[in-house]
Amino acid sequence: MSDYDTIAERLAAIEEELRDLAYERLREAARDPDSDEGVDAEREEKRVNSARRAIAKAINTLRDT
Repeated sequence: MSDYDTIAERLAAIEEELRDLAYERLREAARDPDSDEGVDAEREEKRVNSARRAIAKAINTLRDT
């Protein structure tokens, strides 16, 4: 296994954690979407998903080499 593969595997674990966190925030937002907590949870979900997509892109880049 190359160094790139090792890093890609570690990033994959982080990407999975972020995916779980995003789903959690989405569930929170769905419970009461008009409350301050719901609005904050939706905002956090978008931020977490953005980070997750960036990591998924890095994984694909590392695995392509």
